Amino acid sequence: MKRKILWLIPVAVLLAFAAAFLLYTSVYYHASDDALPALGSDTVIVTETDYGWFFDGPDAGRALIFYPGAKVEETAYAPLLHALADAGIDVCLVRMPFHMAVFGMDRATGIMEQVEYDDWYIGGHSLGGAVAANYAADHDLNGVILLASYPTKDVDEPMLIIYGSEDGVLNLARIAEAERYGKVDKIVIEGGNHAGFGSYGAQRGDNAAAVTEDEQQRLTAESILSWLS
Repeated sequence: MKRKILWLIPVAVLLAFAAAFLLYTSVYYHASDDALPALGSDTVIVTETDYGWFFDGPDAGRALIFYPGAKVEETAYAPLLHALADAGIDVCLVRMPFHMAVFGMDRATGIMEQVEYDDWYIGGHSLGGAVAANYAADHDLNGVILLASYPTKDVDEPMLIIYGSEDGVLNLARIAEAERYGKVDKIVIEGGNHAGFGSYGAQRGDNAAAVTEDEQQRLTAESILSWLS
């Protein structure tokens, strides 16, 4: 009986951890209703794929693989990514297991095997950006685009970091030392906050933005396209 009880203890602990993890990941930021129209097709053809969503714009020479922020529904980034595709770079928006990019870091590999482009970029928001930078550290791409995020490993590709002046979540000390990991350009969206890169409402710990969500995303898209040029 004692041996049976001792055997059951680790099983019970494992089940408790599993239950806690599922409970934690079941609560996440959902895309707002404002994001849904950006999943429609116009000058940009938007299709749901096995990896997430593909935004196919007029330009066929380059593409961005985008990793969502932690516990954020991927479609929350549809307005920003639709604007990017419309203006010059196709986008592959990745749906992550449990809405956590750390569980799908290598999904970019399968995407690049499906479609051919002259230039591949990778990026993401918050934790998704950090995971994207880690992927770039071990793979050959053309550049890394980080929204409210920063690298934690040496990256050979040029990097662009964009963050809002009102961000209450981002670790600014890590932004300040980002150059130690490679060539970095930084752009600050005045009045922008952490959550404004997506369309999923207010985020815990964030500050109120001094610009609208639409304005922050417009300025972000313009900054990215200018940097790519």
